[in-house]
Amino acid sequence: QVQLVESGGGLVQAGGSLRLSCAASGSISSINIMGWYRQALGQQRDLVATITGGGSTNYADSVKGRFTISRDNAKNTVYLKMNSLKPEDTAVYYCNADGVRYYSGLVARTGLNLWGQGTQVTVSS
Repeated sequence: QVQLVESGGGLVQAGGSLRLSCAASGSISSINIMGWYRQALGQQRDLVATITGGGSTNYADSVKGRFTISRDNAKNTVYLKMNSLKPEDTAVYYCNADGVRYYSGLVARTGLNLWGQGTQVTVSS
């Protein structure tokens, strides 16, 4: 079974920092794009940042210059370092893995899209 497990959320004061981690487990051979999305209470889920296997990154305008996404391909893990946090960053943060190649028994499968369970980030003013 392939899945994503997130960690690192919590409560922090405005201006503080947090680091989120998301590890993909299972018989995974590669992942195309990994990313982070967030959903504030009563709002839609929005893109925060994505990173390709080659290291190309994309950020939402609201987090550029404050958040940094990175990944360890050998560990199938993606990170999100969040600095200068603001109360408006408060949300549930979800990890996503797209284009997952994995093995189901001896059968190679491709194109899986996975979501993590979400981790709460709360920034107090």
